Amino acid sequence: MNTNKRWLYLATATLTLLFLGLIYAWSIFRTPLNELFPDWTISQMSLTFTISMIFFCLGGFAGGLMSKKFSVRTRFLISAVMLFIGFFAVSAVKTSAPAASLTMLYVFYGVFGGGGVGLAYNAVIGTLNKWFPDKVGLASGIMLMGFGLGGLVLGSVVNSMIGSMGILPVFRILGIVIAVICVLAAFIIKSPSEQDSAALAQLAAAAKGSVSQKAPALKDYSAGEMLKTARFWFFTVWAILLNSAGLLVINSAANISVAFGGTAVLGMIVSLFNGAGRIIAGNNFDRFGRKAATIVNNSFMLAAGIFLTLGGMSGKYAFILIGLIFVGLAYGGCPTITSAYINKAFGPANFPTNFSIANFSLIPAATIGPMISSALLEAAGGSYNTNFYAIIGFSAAALVMWVLLNISSRSAE
Repeated sequence: MNTNKRWLYLATATLTLLFLGLIYAWSIFRTPLNELFPDWTISQMSLTFTISMIFFCLGGFAGGLMSKKFSVRTRFLISAVMLFIGFFAVSAVKTSAPAASLTMLYVFYGVFGGGGVGLAYNAVIGTLNKWFPDKVGLASGIMLMGFGLGGLVLGSVVNSMIGSMGILPVFRILGIVIAVICVLAAFIIKSPSEQDSAALAQLAAAAKGSVSQKAPALKDYSAGEMLKTARFWFFTVWAILLNSAGLLVINSAANISVAFGGTAVLGMIVSLFNGAGRIIAGNNFDRFGRKAATIVNNSFMLAAGIFLTLGGMSGKYAFILIGLIFVGLAYGGCPTITSAYINKAFGPANFPTNFSIANFSLIPAATIGPMISSALLEAAGGSYNTNFYAIIGFSAAALVMWVLLNISSRSAE
C-alpha cells in the first residue's frame, strides 16, 4: 500500500473541514444581517444558530445511515448541493419582507446549511478514520482542528468581503466556494480497498507493538448495542458536562477579556488553543489511551475554572488569560476524544452511525452552557465570577463520570 495517499486524504479532509467550520462562525454574519433587518430580535437571530446545530447533528446521523448504502463520493456531492442551495438561497432574502426572510434564514442557513455540514462532516471523519487505525487520535485531532479553526482562520477574510461588497453577495460566493470544496473532496478522498485495509491492519498491529502477530479482534457494536452499554452513557454525560463548562465562557471570551483589562483580540486565544487542544487530545489518546486522555482533558477544564476564579477574585488579568487558554484546550479536546473513543471502543464497522449518535451530545451542551451562563450573569449583576465557579462544579461532576466510565469499561477495554 502507498501510505502517502492517506496523508493526501487527511490534508484534503482538513481543508474541507476548515471551510465547513464556517457554520460555527454565525457571529460573523449576525451583525450585518441585523443591520439589514433591524426588526429581527436577538432571540430570533440566535435561533438560527440553534437550528443549524440541531440539523448538523441530524445531518451527521443521516450520513451515518447512508454510509451503508452510498459511497463517500455520493455523500460529499449531496452535501455540496445542500450547502450551495443553503448559502445561495440566503442571499435572496429581501428587506421588504422581513418575516418571510427570517423563515428563509431558518430553512436555508439552519436546515440546509447545518444539515449539509453534518453530512459532509460525517463523511470526512468516518472515511479518514479508516485510513488511520494506528493514529486515530492524531488524525481526528488534525481534522477537527481544521473544523474548529474555520471561523477564526477564514473569519477575517469573510469580514473583509462583507465590508467591501455586503453580506448578501458574500453568501452567494460562499455557497459556490464551499460547494466546490466538497466536490473536490468527493473526487479526491476514497475509502480503503480490501488491499489497503489489510495493510492498514498491519500498521495498527505494529503500533500496538505486535508487528508479527495479528491484532486482537474487537467487537463491532451496532448502534443499538452501543446504546445499551453503560460506558457509552457515562462517556456521553462526561462530554456534555465538559462541553457545557466550556460554553459557559467561550461565547463571552472577548467580553471577559475586556472586563478584566485585556482586549477583545486576546479573548480569541480560546479559539487558538481550541485548535491546539484537538491535536494534544489526539496525541494523548494514541500514546496513552482513553483513560489518560480523558483525565488530562478533565484536568484542563478544572484548571480553567480555578485560574478564572483566581482572576475573578484578584482582578489579575494573567489568571484570566491562563484560564481562557485552559478552556480552549479542554473544549477543543472533547470532539477529538469522542471520535477516537467511539471508534476504538465500539469498532470501526459501524463508526459513521455510532459517531453521529455520540455527536448529539452537542445539543444539550449547547443548551445547558449558554442558558446557565446567562442566568448566572443576570443574577450576579453582570459579574462573571459565578460562571467561573460553575466551571469548577461541572469539572468535578465530569470527574465523577470519568470514574464511573473507568469502572464500567474494565471488562471491555
